[in-house]
Amino acid sequence: MVATLKDVANKAGVSTSAVSRAFTDGASVSSKMRKKVEKAASELGYSPNFLARSLTTRRTKLIGLVSNNFHNPIFLEVFDLFTRGLQDRGLRPLLVNLSDETNPEQSLQMLRQYSVDGVLVASSTLPPEFSMAFRSKGIPVINTFGRYSSSPEVHVVGIDNVEAGRMAARELAQRNYKAVGFLGGPEIATSTQDRLKGFLEEMAKYPLIKISHTFAKEYSFQAGRAEMLRLSKGDVAEAYFCGDDVLSIGVLSAIKDIGLEVPKDIGLIGFNDIKMSSWENISLTTINQPIKQIINSSIELMVAMFDEPNRYPEARLFPCQIVERGTLRPRP
Repeated sequence: MVATLKDVANKAGVSTSAVSRAFTDGASVSSKMRKKVEKAASELGYSPNFLARSLTTRRTKLIGLVSNNFHNPIFLEVFDLFTRGLQDRGLRPLLVNLSDETNPEQSLQMLRQYSVDGVLVASSTLPPEFSMAFRSKGIPVINTFGRYSSSPEVHVVGIDNVEAGRMAARELAQRNYKAVGFLGGPEIATSTQDRLKGFLEEMAKYPLIKISHTFAKEYSFQAGRAEMLRLSKGDVAEAYFCGDDVLSIGVLSAIKDIGLEVPKDIGLIGFNDIKMSSWENISLTTINQPIKQIINSSIELMVAMFDEPNRYPEARLFPCQIVERGTLRPRP
């Protein structure tokens, strides 16, 4: 037989209203009373009815987690950190897979039907207008890994992708490569555009270095491999900054297939520092973005917005760093 709120009240020796308050965030109840109720509930196997409670608190504790990067291995880590972080704070994620969808209307309609308390848009490729659509409907929204702006219209937590591009360019220039290339993800992706912008700006300081740039169809192993095989039919650069580790691993595969060696013939630097990049047979030099800190900060900001829904939009940026492995020639 399923335990009820009244059963918990009888076992704990308190009123049903006291039990209800004990399971309601922000309600006036002593810690002693809360522990007493929680102990009785645990012994009876009682679980609060979140749906019923939401009718009185007007909070569902549902947070929409929207992304279009599910095919990328990095999202496995992102999803794990987000779900655990939300659950640790008593919140529940509602996953929305956009795939190739860039129009927010369908997602907006669905999330409003579920009465979510907030939305986390976890994407570095979607335009800022996507997140703005949620804010315009009064839904608290944070764009995690979003495009940096000094005056953002929605909350943004992530990195400065322009600076990441500069960082990669400096690394290649300092290793005396004379011909370098940028091999990015989809050209329409904001992360690709910003990393290329920073890369070109920094490389402009080195007029003797030959520069090229190209784009893969998507952030995937297959797309990176296909683009490198295409490039191998013409002039190949001495080193490439790949806009993503998965792209880099695809490029690495293609380089080996055409009979060249990394870093002897071609150097590579990736981006993200996924776990696979540290495997012995890959050993990819890459740029690490602090994903755990970015996600924790996003969740903290979302919780703060519950108490301050009209909080002025801010941009929280975290620094990246080079992770040295084995796909670039040594510095002189």
